[in-house]
Amino acid sequence: MAFTELLEQVGGLGRFQVLQMVALVVPIMWLTVHNMIENFSGAVPAHRCWVPLLDNNSAQPAISSAWDREALLAVSIPPGPAQGPHPCRRFRQPQWQLLGANATATNWSEAATEPCVDGWVYDRSIFTSTIVAQWDLVCDSQALRPMSQSIYLSGILVGAAVCGQSADRFGRRLMLTWNYLQVAVAGTVASFAPTFPVYCLFRFLVAFAVAGIMMNTCTLLMEWTSARVLAMTLNALGFSFGQVLTGVLAYGLRDWARLQLVVSIPFFLCFLYSWWLAESARWLLITGKLERGLRELRRVAAFNKKGGMGSVLTIEVLLTAMREELSAVREPASLGTLLRTPGLRLHACISALCWFAFGFSFYGLALDLQALGSNLFLLQGLLGVADVPGKMLTLLLLAKVGRRPTQAAALVLAGLCILANMLVPLELGVLRSALALLGLVSLGSTYTSVTIYSGELFPTVLRMTAVGLGQMAARAGAILGPLVRLLGVFGSWLPLLAYGAVPLLSGLAALLLPETRGLPLPDTLQDIQMVKKAAKGTQEPQVLKSTHF
Repeated sequence: MAFTELLEQVGGLGRFQVLQMVALVVPIMWLTVHNMIENFSGAVPAHRCWVPLLDNNSAQPAISSAWDREALLAVSIPPGPAQGPHPCRRFRQPQWQLLGANATATNWSEAATEPCVDGWVYDRSIFTSTIVAQWDLVCDSQALRPMSQSIYLSGILVGAAVCGQSADRFGRRLMLTWNYLQVAVAGTVASFAPTFPVYCLFRFLVAFAVAGIMMNTCTLLMEWTSARVLAMTLNALGFSFGQVLTGVLAYGLRDWARLQLVVSIPFFLCFLYSWWLAESARWLLITGKLERGLRELRRVAAFNKKGGMGSVLTIEVLLTAMREELSAVREPASLGTLLRTPGLRLHACISALCWFAFGFSFYGLALDLQALGSNLFLLQGLLGVADVPGKMLTLLLLAKVGRRPTQAAALVLAGLCILANMLVPLELGVLRSALALLGLVSLGSTYTSVTIYSGELFPTVLRMTAVGLGQMAARAGAILGPLVRLLGVFGSWLPLLAYGAVPLLSGLAALLLPETRGLPLPDTLQDIQMVKKAAKGTQEPQVLKSTHF
């Protein structure tokens, strides 16, 4: 664990760390827009079948008033479930008899209607264009809309599986740079997609890179600063501000292609300045790349105006300081190593369960945001605004109370709020909305906690692999969460029961994890074992090596 002291010597929270936090957190805001964008780009506008009487200019009679239009609509389109025009059926022939004073719903039959064989007419008063209107993802094709979101979430799942281990092998900064470029290119191409399958393909590629950005951003923040809680809370706040940004951009850009393009172009800039970011010196030293690690430490020391310390750093000093850590790294990091180590196996399983609970309940509830009101833009912004104080409170609790109780409390509170809504009558809409919002904010706090906690539970050689496993669990939960709503046909309380029980049980399981507050980041498997023995009192307290320059 000598790297902690090396970092303090070159500056654990100096100008370099401040600029790096800004450089890494800003892309997180834009990344959040990509995650939430289909709430708007995939919005379903009001629609009805295309009919010649109203929509064929050459055959359309002169319409002198709004009453004439309403009359022509009534004889062309049957009434739908919500008493408006039916979204998926039209009359084969105009039903003029329906204009009679004594006309009733019995004056026409199902046999007199047909599907929208000539297409649809969409209400463009809110959104000028969405992928639903672009490719007619309505009626018999309405299942394609949630499929696009599932494909996106699957991309994050696959990306988490690949990018975690790749970062442990090739480096955090290299993978981050590549992921920025991939989001920029794939997102830009998606905005010009000629067909729905092409759109889904490039959204999948965007999501793949999004997973890598989230994981490598967290790891670089943790491995380059001594103020880990502050860094990770700022990272979590980036998601909160990103939700507000999503509402603002969607309100100003009502065309899906323009919105997709605008949120993709900034990643070209991120790709360019990412070359300035420093590779994790902790990872470089642990993996034996001493010369590169030395260059990065000297660079940070100079940036933090501690050039005197940087000039004293030599390969011999690093070898002396990191002797035990370097000798302990004998086999390459892998998922198998993580799961074969008894203590780490339990930690990985419980950590993955917490990640799963977050993804499962958060994305499951996010589909029900419209139950809080009809203004999607306001709701999106409100969720982001309410998330900020929740994460600031999480920062305070993590620093003062500890990681384990904060993680458990956030999950348990989220579960209790969701379960409580099972007992609240539908008539008490304000109370149900408040409980739902509190549950979502608690799940946001869960994300903050689990991100920090997961990074501290595992050694440097396995950290990205473990975080990747957690990200995979979160995305698997996100894919399954919306599907649980299908249980509503058997009882409206069943989805809420699932969304509440999973975080509640996960919160209780989190109590089995060790506390990591105030402990330096472990670098090797041996560091983990020493911390466990010290916690059990089986040996004298360990004194960290002091590196003198």
